Amino acid sequence: MCKLILASSSPRRKELMGLIPVDFKIETKEVEESIDARLTPEENVKTLASKKAYAVAESFKEEWVLGCDTVVVYQNKILGKPKDASNAKEMLAALSGDKHEVYTGISLYHINKNIHIQCAVCSSVYMRNIEEAEMNWYIATGEPLDKAGAYGIQGYASNFIEKIEGDYFNIVGLPISTVYKILRSQGIINL
Repeated sequence: MCKLILASSSPRRKELMGLIPVDFKIETKEVEESIDARLTPEENVKTLASKKAYAVAESFKEEWVLGCDTVVVYQNKILGKPKDASNAKEMLAALSGDKHEVYTGISLYHINKNIHIQCAVCSSVYMRNIEEAEMNWYIATGEPLDKAGAYGIQGYASNFIEKIEGDYFNIVGLPISTVYKILRSQGIINL
C-alpha cells in the first residue's frame, strides 16, 4: 500500500511530489472547480483543495489523501485559465510590469482517522514590462493557454519574471517545503 494518494492529475505536481521522500500514487475524481466570489483567494484555494482531496478520500477511507489547488491573483481578482489566445493576451498585459500573488491551497485527509489538515501558501511574483511582440511569441508557444493567469513560471514565461517573494515551488503548483512538513508531522514521512 502506498503511504499517500495525490488527488491531482497535474504533471507538474506529480513531478514535484517526486522530490518528497514518500511513496505515492495518483487518483482523481471530477469536482466542480468554481470560484466563490464571497471568499478570499486563500479561502477559495483551501476549499477547492479540500473538495479534490475529499472526493478521492471517500473511496480510500484508510489512506492519506493530498489535494491541492493553485490560483493567480491580480488586484484581488482570481485569474483562471484563459478562454483563448485573446484572453491570454489580456491577462499577460494586466500582469506586465506589476506584482501579483499566487496562492496554493493544501488539504490532507484521512477519513478513518478523522484527520483533516488544510492551509494555504502565498507567494508574490513581479513581472517586468512585456512588449507586445514578446506576448505574441509567448502565446504562440501554446504554453499560457492551460495555465492559470496565462503563464507558467517554470517554462517560457521565466523570461518575464523579475523576482519572486516566497516559495518558488508554490508558484509552480506545489509548495514542497510546506507539504513535506505536514506529511512529516503526521508520520507519513519517517526519516
